Amino acid sequence: MGRTKEGAPKTYSLRKFFNIRLLIMKNLFILLLAFIAAGTSQSRAGDKTLPDGSVRVDSLPGTTVVRKCHDFRITGDGSSAEWNSAEWINLLPQGIIHSDYPTKVKILYSEKGIYFLFNCADKKLTSTMRADNLNLWEEDVVEVFLWTSEDFPVYFEYEISPMDYELPIIVPNYKGKFLGWLPWNYSDDKRTVHATSAVGGEKKGGAVVSAWIAEFFIPYKLLNPLPQVPPVPGTRWRANMYRIDYDNGASHFAWQKTNRTFHEYNSFGTLVFE
Repeated sequence: MGRTKEGAPKTYSLRKFFNIRLLIMKNLFILLLAFIAAGTSQSRAGDKTLPDGSVRVDSLPGTTVVRKCHDFRITGDGSSAEWNSAEWINLLPQGIIHSDYPTKVKILYSEKGIYFLFNCADKKLTSTMRADNLNLWEEDVVEVFLWTSEDFPVYFEYEISPMDYELPIIVPNYKGKFLGWLPWNYSDDKRTVHATSAVGGEKKGGAVVSAWIAEFFIPYKLLNPLPQVPPVPGTRWRANMYRIDYDNGASHFAWQKTNRTFHEYNSFGTLVFE
């Protein structure tokens, strides 16, 4: 039997060689499994599916979940702790962009109504109107559209200016022909609660600021007789949220993009009530 230079039998050397090779392959296989497991774990962390295979509602395009809350006081600065449970929704510029200011919204709902909180980065408050129910969209404004049922082409529109003036209307929209109607007997528990504030400057027309905030509550009694009001867990409303800023010409922002007007309700997103 031949021997190696070290004097060991060749068969023993071959057996040792194969054992080492087997050990290396085993270690490589274990390392490969570890990489696969890590990748799977990371994939699951960002997965859009639930354990039962269904898709998470808040992962669907144009859909957001509205958390339930206790009723709270509107202050105009979003200081209530109830807002901590809501996530920010970004509004993106659309059309011709003159001012690309970060704009974001939070939404909550209670047994009595629905809450909105807008945070609008800005440099100058373009707001001269000093009364409710005017053409607020011709100056700085934020807007909410609530279409509570897709089989009924009537929705609620709410606008509020930095100076805290409002425009609440019900809008019938038949194939693109629409007209806004002001509420009747608009008082007491049918009336919205709203407040605004300025950040980094005074709350007055022409003021230099870093942002302005709008906070408001829309009672369900104001939305009657729209369908699916009040919402219950699992209810879905179509909706959209907008902002117009006039620092350097009219810049439009939207949650869900529209093409010609804010009234394209088939382009609205979906609110799913928790």
